[in-house]
Amino acid sequence: MKRLGSLTILSVVIAVAVLAYLLWPKGAEQSAAAEDDDIVASFALPEAITNNAVAKAQGPDGATLYSFNGLTKGKSWQDTSHAAFACVISSQTCETIAPVPVDEGRLASAAVTISGKIYLFGGYTVAESGTEVSTPEVFAFDPEDENYARVADMPTPVDDMVVLPYLDRYIYLVSGWHDQGNVSLVQLYDTRTDGWTQATAFPGKPVFGHAGGMVGNSMIISDGVAVAGLVDGKRKFVAAPFTWRGDVDPDDPAQIDWKPVDPMPGGPLYRMASMGDEQRGQVIFAGGGDNPYNYNGIGYDDVPAKPSDRIFGYDLNSDSWQALGRLDAASMDHRGLVKSGDDYYILGGMDAARTVKAEIVKFRIDD
Repeated sequence: MKRLGSLTILSVVIAVAVLAYLLWPKGAEQSAAAEDDDIVASFALPEAITNNAVAKAQGPDGATLYSFNGLTKGKSWQDTSHAAFACVISSQTCETIAPVPVDEGRLASAAVTISGKIYLFGGYTVAESGTEVSTPEVFAFDPEDENYARVADMPTPVDDMVVLPYLDRYIYLVSGWHDQGNVSLVQLYDTRTDGWTQATAFPGKPVFGHAGGMVGNSMIISDGVAVAGLVDGKRKFVAAPFTWRGDVDPDDPAQIDWKPVDPMPGGPLYRMASMGDEQRGQVIFAGGGDNPYNYNGIGYDDVPAKPSDRIFGYDLNSDSWQALGRLDAASMDHRGLVKSGDDYYILGGMDAARTVKAEIVKFRIDD
């Protein structure tokens, strides 16, 4: 299992009466999914899925949430998926769309929207023997006609990486896992030229399952899982309690000035939902698991992972962390967070019982 030798809501909420809403206290201490009219969506994915790549784009019917690849409820090697789903926000409806055009399911892939198209990167396949292979494919998905176009492969195939958009043109792939170990690479893709370059390498300990986002010219990378040597001939995986800030040279996107900043309060988490929020000037992190685990939710140390309900933001202006509230229910095993208007969305994932979910969690952050 990952990696060769170790085992591996949206609950429907009814708006309260107007008077109750007016009297309900607001603040960062309140659950971000508090029982008020912030929560109005009532849709779910067509099937339960976790470890799925997610993105938002303008589809034929307006703003739409998309999910690609992932793991279905059986949580075995046979349950990897290349299914894709589209959920229209205005109508709160979800449907299955054309699957990703690959022969096998993919876990830990990532997606990002640039100039109206969704770029879908890699992931890994799992064989019956437990062998896992990082895949190189990159697809440009057009929401208008739901077609996938294969573009230039990743020079170094990675999965469980952080994927970040820049200037509505470039895409950074930061660290991640490549077949036999983590890499420090920062691979930079230019959507206009369909070409790859290497950006300034990630200076922290290389990791997989980390999270991050980009605001303006700055990126934040936090947590994840590092390899800490061998124990009885097997790799030992440990949580990586760090946060790095990378400032991009606007005249040369391949040049990144990295510096360590304060780690996320409360201890490191694995596979958080995250995104850069330009409006807030923050990178937002939600949920995540407390113990490094394989795709079944059981830790590499055989201790089941427990999900978090925390929501934090890293403020780029003050270089500081802010507690932003809590999810209604703890959740983990995410590959992205998306925002539409004032609403944030988490698609699928695992709950506290490590059950794969079809729910779409929607929350707002109170200022």
